[in-house]
This record gives sequence, C-alpha cells and structure tokens, in this order.
Amino acid sequence: MAVARPWRSAGRTDAGKVRVRNEDAFLDCPQQGLWVVADGMGGYQGGDIASQLIVASLAQLPARDDLDERLEGVRQCLHWLNRRLGQDLTLAAGRHDSVMGSTVVALLVDGRRAACIWAGDSRCYLWRGQRLYQLSKDHSLQQQLIDEQQLSLEDAGAHPAARALTRAIGTAEQLKLDVLELGIYPGDTFLLCSDGLYNGLGPDALGRALNLAAPQVALEHLFDGALRGAARDNLTAIVIGQ
Repeated sequence: MAVARPWRSAGRTDAGKVRVRNEDAFLDCPQQGLWVVADGMGGYQGGDIASQLIVASLAQLPARDDLDERLEGVRQCLHWLNRRLGQDLTLAAGRHDSVMGSTVVALLVDGRRAACIWAGDSRCYLWRGQRLYQLSKDHSLQQQLIDEQQLSLEDAGAHPAARALTRAIGTAEQLKLDVLELGIYPGDTFLLCSDGLYNGLGPDALGRALNLAAPQVALEHLFDGALRGAARDNLTAIVIGQ
C-alpha cells in the first residue's frame, strides 16, 4: 500500500557515550506511512531483544488501505507482543524474576490524517507553524505526579523514581495504549524519539532542528547537538516531513 502523498523521512540510532549496548530500535517506512521508535528498558535484561521484536513485528503487518484498519492492526500487534514479552520469552529465557520490556511510539499517516499510538516515554512531536507540540504524553511516574498531585515539572522531576515508567510493552499483564488522531496540514513535520534524545536537547533545540528543510538535515542537527552533550543514554530519532 502506498500513502496518497509521499513522505520523506530519515531515522538514526546511536548508543551514546556511556552505554555499550544500544537497546533502542526504529522502523522508518515512508512507503507504508509507518514509523516506530522502541526503547528497551535499560534496567531489564533483554531490552534490546524486546525493542527489536516490536519493530520487526510491526514491519510485517499486512498493508491495508484504511487508516483505522491499520491503526487497529498496530494495536492488536502490540497487545500480542505484550503477552509474548511478558510470558513466553521471559519464561523461555529462564528469567522468572525479571521482565523483558520496551517503550513504543508509532506514527501512521494516510492522506490528510495521522495517528500516534504509544506506551511509555518515547515521544511524538509535531512542528507546525513555527511551533513545537508534544503529541504524546509520557507514561512515567513524573507525569503521574504532575497529573495527580499537581506538582510542578521541577518538583516531580526531583522524585528519586521520577523516570520510572508506568506503562510499557511486556511489563504488565494488561496493556493500555494511548492514541491521538489528528489532521495533517501542509508543512507539518513529525519527530519520533527516545528519551535519550529529548532529555539531552530542550524544546528550543528540537524546534530549531525541525525547522530545517529536509528530514536528513534535521536529523543530523539533532544528533550533532545531542552528542555534544553527555549522551548518557541511547539516542534514537526519526524525522518525517512532506
């Protein structure tokens, strides 16, 4: 299946400056209007296996003409992966006391419609009209403290477990996914990325990069900036433009 209007995109992943193993994975598939970033959970064994399995499974989904059908296919696949990662692979690996898990954020486009679906703290951003919008909302303890206790971003971030995830693929028996659907306008640019990238770059730096003409140029700008910093975590990003 081909989307009504071709999109240009560029993706990249890097282990960063500290970690030996890269537990991130991504899918850059503009011809099917599908892009995915998955961040294997660093505290768990097999995070790289989990993220790669998510990307490989979503890449094999059958082509469908309707965005709603495609979105439902992604949703069903992620629920299946949640069961497989949470039960089959963990038991097969003999890890009765550990978990194989990963965040996921996926973007689907079809004509003038787009849908973002996610679990965890990998993010989807939209650059529109010289303004940056964070479309996804982190499934993290920090965000939960902000929502439920009305803490400021700074106070919630000071919690010792602020970065702990409240949702991810493979970490709980029941998976709850969030979905955001929106219309697409000329000039829209999307960014999917893992937390290693956006934690190293502020919103202003993200916006400056996404304002550049081509996805590949924007991507290089993002990684140049992130790798000039500490880059303590794995870094992954996909820039998607028209």
